[in-house]
Amino acid sequence: MEYNSSLPIYLQAANSIKRDIVTGKLSPGVKLPSVRELAVAYTINPNTVSRVYKELEMEGVCFTRRGMGTFVTEDPGKVRQLKEEMAGTLIREFLEGMEQLGFSRAETIGLLEEKQSK
Repeated sequence: MEYNSSLPIYLQAANSIKRDIVTGKLSPGVKLPSVRELAVAYTINPNTVSRVYKELEMEGVCFTRRGMGTFVTEDPGKVRQLKEEMAGTLIREFLEGMEQLGFSRAETIGLLEEKQSK
């Protein structure tokens, strides 16, 4: 995984796991890698992984069973909500970028429709 210096590593790792959940790469109820396994896979400190899992747990994206590990939420409503939140973020960032380029919302919509029809 390549990291962006403008966002803390633990948030980037958490976002990567969230993306895997909403895209179905990680199924509901599946066990996530251990802290050590994820630290090796993401080339980050195990303490950072612990923070990632704590953050995901606070958001309700995963849960921990003592002695068994960390698991993806089994709540389809939570996954749907997460997907909508992530989509909203992408849309906001896209629209802000288009505005910075000087496009109005109407022009942006026109460009999207033009590109979709091709």
